Amino acid sequence: QVQLVESGGGLVQAGGSLRLSCAASGRTFSTYARGWFRQAPGKEREFVATISRSGGSTLYADSVKGRFTISRDNAANTVYLQMNSLKPEDTAVYYCAAGLTAQNFWRGYDYWGQGTQVTVSS
Repeated sequence: QVQLVESGGGLVQAGGSLRLSCAASGRTFSTYARGWFRQAPGKEREFVATISRSGGSTLYADSVKGRFTISRDNAANTVYLQMNSLKPEDTAVYYCAAGLTAQNFWRGYDYWGQGTQVTVSS
């Protein structure tokens, strides 16, 4: 079992930055690839970014490429999402997830955090 807890969400003006963190406990952190997804009201869950178990491979949604950076610290059992140049359309609940492979389909992840709200004002 893996427990995931997100933090770092909040309210920010357009053009600002936030860094989300997701701390893991339970089974060995480095065993799992990690992903970030988001869900806005009335919309489906959307892939944001994913990182491989070693951290050597990453993938981003086109909508965040060049603005967001995913990283991980296996010693600290934590994955991060640095979000720059935020836009109002980035407003959503952000979820971190853990799974065996880094992929952009949410069903491929086995464990999920409770989510953290990110609100970007115009």
